[in-house]
Amino acid sequence: MAEAKTQFTDIDPADFIAGVEPERKREEAKTLDALFRRVTGEQPKMWGPSIIGYGDYRTTYDSGREVHWLRTGFSPRKAKHSLYLMGGYCDPETGSKHGDALERLGKHSRGKSCLYVNKLADIDLDVLEEMIRNDWEEMKRRYPD
Repeated sequence: MAEAKTQFTDIDPADFIAGVEPERKREEAKTLDALFRRVTGEQPKMWGPSIIGYGDYRTTYDSGREVHWLRTGFSPRKAKHSLYLMGGYCDPETGSKHGDALERLGKHSRGKSCLYVNKLADIDLDVLEEMIRNDWEEMKRRYPD
């Protein structure tokens, strides 16, 4: 069985954040790190070269593919921050709550399990915190430690 391309690494998240460019993205990454730490109570770990994850889980898809992945996290990409909100992807009810929150969030775009934000000034951080919290609670329910 093939393993996922993106694996947990030994990179120090603080070192990674310190190297994020431009400076605005670096400062926003610090803000996001503090937010994710506060909501999850977890210390971050790096997944691959650029994803900062909080908590992890293992599951097996119907296809038999086994996955080890972060419960939630983000990547401060050059163009946009990628926010990984797995609970909304895994659970329709949590996804529905996201629909309500997304209307209040501010300027963003979405992928299947990601939320993309150009800059934090474009969004309401209280709404983002609500979304992260809902996701975190769903992932803990669905995949208990």
